[in-house]
Amino acid sequence: MWSQAELLRLMDVRPVTAGRYHAPAHGPTERDVVEAGQLLGAAVVASAKQVPHQRVVSASMIFSRAAAHTAELAVTVDVLRAGRTFSSAQVQVHQHDSLCCAGVVLLDADPPDLIRSTAPMPEVDPPGRLRAHELPGTVVAGREIRVVGDAYTDDAAQLGPPELFVWTKFRDKPEQQYLDAALLTQSTTHWTVAAALRPHPGFGQSMAHRSISTGITMATITFHDDADVTRWLLYATRVIYAGRGHAHGTGRVYTEDGILVASYTVHAMVRGLDHPNTRSHPGSRPVL
Repeated sequence: MWSQAELLRLMDVRPVTAGRYHAPAHGPTERDVVEAGQLLGAAVVASAKQVPHQRVVSASMIFSRAAAHTAELAVTVDVLRAGRTFSSAQVQVHQHDSLCCAGVVLLDADPPDLIRSTAPMPEVDPPGRLRAHELPGTVVAGREIRVVGDAYTDDAAQLGPPELFVWTKFRDKPEQQYLDAALLTQSTTHWTVAAALRPHPGFGQSMAHRSISTGITMATITFHDDADVTRWLLYATRVIYAGRGHAHGTGRVYTEDGILVASYTVHAMVRGLDHPNTRSHPGSRPVL
């Protein structure tokens, strides 16, 4: 059983030396691959700790090699430029001295609004009208998930547009805002592959890592406002392209009252298992 506390333990990286952090191992799992969202969340936390006087605005990573749950991770943060207004950092995650993923993080001094406008929240059923989502492999103790239209399903015969609308809420409030951001980030990579497969007869997310090869290859998240993960958040994901072995999705995260707190893009691999260039990547379905 996975839990909110375990997700935070894995992403709340601990400093070792200057610019070097340690993420613990989770232990044996059915599929020994760390999710891309967890790695990106750890990068957000490490950057926030490395530049504590500024907030993380955006983080982007490329996932080039799968990381295992059964071994610890080494996270390095190299500050490329530390400024009074903006700072930038490069983050790398290694396991067994091999590079698993690398990316860049933007931080800023959090100035007040000069102007403000946002894209409107989609008109979807609120969480109170939806049943709890309890599909095996997605359950985390301390986290609720409710999917609009029950669209995240193992039933490959259920077709729909390439989009998913998912409400999430955690039970316990983290002690630091960057841990809220990490938990928010961890969920962003769950939905893109499932959304990409929805319009295509004979394909569904339950086939991932079994009869088709899928995985997240790149993800970017931008934080617009502070989020409270103990309140309902809507992840609105839409895939805008699928083909040539790839799928590309965009997403937004809203509070229940329509405040846009984050946006994200996710690029994924979607290929047959016998494709000659297929390699293992962090999976799209929550491996929790």
